[in-house]
Amino acid sequence: MWYHRPVINKELLQSLPNLKIVASSGVGIDHLDLNLLSSYGVKVSNTPFIVSTDTADLGMALMLASSRRLVEGYKMAVSPDTEYFPADWLGTEVSGATLGIVGMGTIGYKVAERAKSFEMKILYHNRNQRKKEEESAVGAVYCKKIDDLLQQSDFVLLTVNLTPQTHKLIGKRELELMKPTATLINISRGLVVDQDALVEALQNKIIKAAALDVTYPEPLPRDHPLLKMKNIIITPHIGSATKKTRCSMMEEMSESIQAGLAGLPIPHEVL
Repeated sequence: MWYHRPVINKELLQSLPNLKIVASSGVGIDHLDLNLLSSYGVKVSNTPFIVSTDTADLGMALMLASSRRLVEGYKMAVSPDTEYFPADWLGTEVSGATLGIVGMGTIGYKVAERAKSFEMKILYHNRNQRKKEEESAVGAVYCKKIDDLLQQSDFVLLTVNLTPQTHKLIGKRELELMKPTATLINISRGLVVDQDALVEALQNKIIKAAALDVTYPEPLPRDHPLLKMKNIIITPHIGSATKKTRCSMMEEMSESIQAGLAGLPIPHEVL
């Protein structure tokens, strides 16, 4: 499966009685009904670890691009109407700022490693607290309550799996807890954020900006209000989109398929 296609539903499973395994690219499995697949005796695999480095890199890229207004700056620099560069056209500092990471799994931790190099103060919220030595290695401070993280962070970066518990995790209430100078960055899944609430927050300056690699749907309708705002950057779900990583993902999917067909343990089986 690539980009959630083909759709794995009851009709497809009934038409494929000999199906043994579904190999899905990427980390997220929110598009799969695991109970349904299991009821047909079908195993599932994904590629959970190979994507983490590139996705963490993109998270940092979005933070830097948003804070320093790179997209706006590029448009100004190449515009035929530009006669001078205004001296009061300013961005926001990243070095020394507070980064709040929601979801400290493999990707979130790699973001923290990169943010440490920018001398950022790192807060994180996770279902489980990391080991003390892991926290110390990146200088991360655990926030048991997400509210504490939202209130203190200059940048809030989302890197959680989409589950019933994280569906619209960031809504109107959470956005209003954030600083009016804060930026929201989402490299997880679009449905982790209530997009209607985000539109309202950006329009009313509840938060300063947003940078999204994911939306719902993808792509957004061409008349969607998020596409008309200056204080947002949207990329086309490219967290893992490098040549090396995409090739490695295909290799891992092939290995899982071969193991599943041979009745061997599947390297990256989703249980």
